[in-house]
Amino acid sequence: MAGSNFGEILRISTWGESHGAAVGAVIDGCPSGLDINEEYVQGFLNRRRPGQSAFTTQRSEADAVNIMSGVYEGKTLGTPISMMVENQSQISKDYSDLENIYRPGHADYGFQMKYGIRDHRGGGRSSGRETIGRVMGGAVAEKILEKLGVSFTAYVSKIGNVEIDRSRFDKNEIMRNSLFMPDCIAAAEAEAYLSDLIEKKDSSGAEVECIVTGLKPGIGEPVFDKLDARIAGAVMSIGGVKAVEIGDGCAVSSAVGSVNNDKFRMSDGAVTKETNHAGGILGGMSDGSDIIVRVSFKPTPSIYQRQNTVTKDGEDTEIEIHGRHDPIIAPRAVVVVESMIALAIADLYMLNSVSRMDRLTDIYSK
Repeated sequence: MAGSNFGEILRISTWGESHGAAVGAVIDGCPSGLDINEEYVQGFLNRRRPGQSAFTTQRSEADAVNIMSGVYEGKTLGTPISMMVENQSQISKDYSDLENIYRPGHADYGFQMKYGIRDHRGGGRSSGRETIGRVMGGAVAEKILEKLGVSFTAYVSKIGNVEIDRSRFDKNEIMRNSLFMPDCIAAAEAEAYLSDLIEKKDSSGAEVECIVTGLKPGIGEPVFDKLDARIAGAVMSIGGVKAVEIGDGCAVSSAVGSVNNDKFRMSDGAVTKETNHAGGILGGMSDGSDIIVRVSFKPTPSIYQRQNTVTKDGEDTEIEIHGRHDPIIAPRAVVVVESMIALAIADLYMLNSVSRMDRLTDIYSK
């Protein structure tokens, strides 16, 4: 199938299905000499691993990564990096009654119409397990960006109508609660809300926010490969994402220019901005401020309530989905959002390295 690749210089290709033997990724274009090992990548995968709370699928998977190529003695070789995670807890019989039925809110119908065949077990390539490959690639991209002084803070900012209070923002709280929220009070309220939805056999939508700090100004191409366009495309490619905002996002439609414009000023000899309504991006290029991205996830479509649907033969029917499903997508998707943004930014950093002649001479005249 087309469309399983992302990036121009730093390229990632993901492969595998939810109920196949394994899932994985091939990352090409990574420079040699980067410190990468399985323990480092595993730390990223553990953040999206299922079965860690009552608010995630109880599918029991270790998600243990195996680096198969491209790394020797903890250093990248500059060759393609291939990573794999074996699927160990598939219960395909849970999906046996879905072979001839289209699940509401899922990609079943689209797959059938496009390919004339589909893997009904867990959603195949549309399953959340496909994101394992993205996280592997994101781990590599973040290591590259870490060397360049770029860092990431990603978290769940809203679940249903429960939103974090930014006056209580505590970065250390993100890893202390199962919902990855930086506000312990909001996290407790969201847990109560989700517990009630689980009792009702329902699911919730949510919002993930990612702040990227330390980007040099001028990253991004000014026309079709704008930094915000590449970030939006990267994040919109994640299953379940229905909207992406940069900076003030949709609120700019009701703003006025005198307020929305971020005024420049000098601070300690450097150009800075008084505000950051633009979310760190102007004209498709980074402006040196924090990049602020908000991502809206739809409610998990696999719910245990009886729903109306149709069969492959065009007959109306009802469905009651079984199996193990997340009542909310966002907590496990935090690291996926972060990973896709990192891949987009790292690729544009590499493209930016050839935008000026003096940078080429710095490399090749030594």
